Amino acid sequence: MTHDLVSLTVIMAVAVICPIVAQLIPGRFIPQTVLLLAAGAALGPYGCNVIRTTDAVELLSELGLAFLFLLAGYEIDPKRLSGHQGKVGLATWAVSLGIAWLAITLIPFFSSRDLNSIAVIIALTTTALGTLMPILKERHLDGTPVGDAIISYGTWGELGPILAMAALLSTRTGWQTLLVLGVFGAICVVCARIPAKARKAGHRAYRFLTENANTSSQTMMRMTVFLLVFLVTVSALFKLDVVLGAFAAGFILRYIIPDGMESLETKLNGVGYGFLIPVFFVVSGAAIDVRAVAGEPGLLVTFIVMLMLIRAVPVFVAMSLDKRSTPISSHHRVTVALYCTTALPIIVAVTSLAVKAGTMQQATASTLVAAGAITVFLMPLLGSLTYQVADVHPVTAVQEILRTPSDWQHIMHDHAEIHELLRHRSLIDELAEKAKNAASDGSGDAAERFALARKARHELDRRLEELGLDPKSVHDLPRDYRLPKN
Repeated sequence: MTHDLVSLTVIMAVAVICPIVAQLIPGRFIPQTVLLLAAGAALGPYGCNVIRTTDAVELLSELGLAFLFLLAGYEIDPKRLSGHQGKVGLATWAVSLGIAWLAITLIPFFSSRDLNSIAVIIALTTTALGTLMPILKERHLDGTPVGDAIISYGTWGELGPILAMAALLSTRTGWQTLLVLGVFGAICVVCARIPAKARKAGHRAYRFLTENANTSSQTMMRMTVFLLVFLVTVSALFKLDVVLGAFAAGFILRYIIPDGMESLETKLNGVGYGFLIPVFFVVSGAAIDVRAVAGEPGLLVTFIVMLMLIRAVPVFVAMSLDKRSTPISSHHRVTVALYCTTALPIIVAVTSLAVKAGTMQQATASTLVAAGAITVFLMPLLGSLTYQVADVHPVTAVQEILRTPSDWQHIMHDHAEIHELLRHRSLIDELAEKAKNAASDGSGDAAERFALARKARHELDRRLEELGLDPKSVHDLPRDYRLPKN
C-alpha cells in the first residue's frame, strides 16, 4: 500500500508540473502528453525506479486509458461516420491497412525481426484522436474545415484499429470471434437504445437523472461511470481489449445525449484530464526501456517514416481526389494528413497485448511506444507550421518581398498579424454573441462583457483598416492582397 501511494504521489506531482513546463516553453510547441511520457520513462523502472507499476497503479492507468477513449468516443458525431467524408475516411483507413500489410510482409527489414506482424500493421494505421482533441481545441482548429477533416479521417483511424484489434489479435477461431463481437455489439445496442427511448419519451427515470445531475447525487456522472466500467468489464470477460468497451461507452453516451450536456462534459474532463489520463500517460512512459530504444535507432526512425507513408500519404491523396467535400488548400491538406499521423494510445494497447501474449519483446514494444510518443510531439508541430504558412498566404507574401526585398520582415509580420486579427475577431464575435444572449436573460455582468467585446471588436477593425482592409467585408486574407504603401 505504501509503495502504491508513493508512486501515485510522484505521478500526480509530474501531472502538476508538466503543464506548467509546457506553458513556459517558448511557442508551447511540446504537448504536455510528451512531457508526461518522458517523465514516466525517466522515473520508471528503467530509469530512476521511483515509480513502481504495482497492480493498483496499473488499475488506475487502465481507467485512465478507458477515460481517454470514453472522451474520444463521445466526441464522435455518428453522422460523421455515415456521411460522405466519413465514408471516404473509412476507405482511406482500409487503404492504409492494406499498405501496412504489404510493407510488413514484403520488406525484409520487418520480416527479419522479432515482431508481431499483425500488431505492427494495426499500429501503423492508427490516429490518436483522443490525444488530438485537446490539441485541436487549444489551437482553435475545432469547428474549422481543417479540424472537421481531421476528426472525420481520425475517427476511422481510431475506430478501425480498435475493431481490428478485437478481430485479428484474438486467440479464438474466426467464427468464435465474430460470435463474441456480435454479442458485445448487441449489449451495446441495448445500452444505447433503452436510455435514448427514455429521453425521447420524457420518462420519469430519465428526468430524475437529469434533475439530480448537479446535486450531491451526481446521477448523470455516476451513470456514465457505471456505463464505462460495465462495458470495460464486459470487454475483459469476453477477452477483448478494454479500449473497445471504453470507446463504445463514449459512442453510446453521445447517442443518448446527441446535443451534449455541458455540465457532464466538464465533470468528465475534470476526472479524466485532471486525474486518470495523466496517470495513464506517465505509467505508459514508465514502460519505455530507454536503453532498448537507444539500441534500436533504425527501428525507431523506420517506424516513424512508415507511419507517415502509410497514414499521411493516403489521407492527403484521398482529400486531393475527393471533389464532394469542402475544398481545402494543399497546405491545409498536408496539415490534416500530419495530424492524422499522430499515434500513441492504440500503440500502447496493441503492444501491451502482444507482450502479454509473448509474441513481442518488451524492448521492441518500448521502441514502438517511443515512436508513437515522438509523433505526438512532431506531427502536431509540423501540422501547426503548415497551417500557419497557409494562413499567411506565402505566395502573395513572396510576391510582395520580390517587389520590395528590404521590407521582407515588415511584410511577413503584417501578413501574420492580419491572420491573427481575423482569428481573434471571430472569437470575439462568438463571445459577444454569447454575452448578448446572456444579457437578454437578465444577467448584469453579461451586459458588461458584451460591451467589452464590442470595444475589442472595434479596436481590431481599426487595425484592419490601417492595414488596408475593409472590416465589413473581409473574413480572410484575400489572395490578391497587397500591403498599403506607407
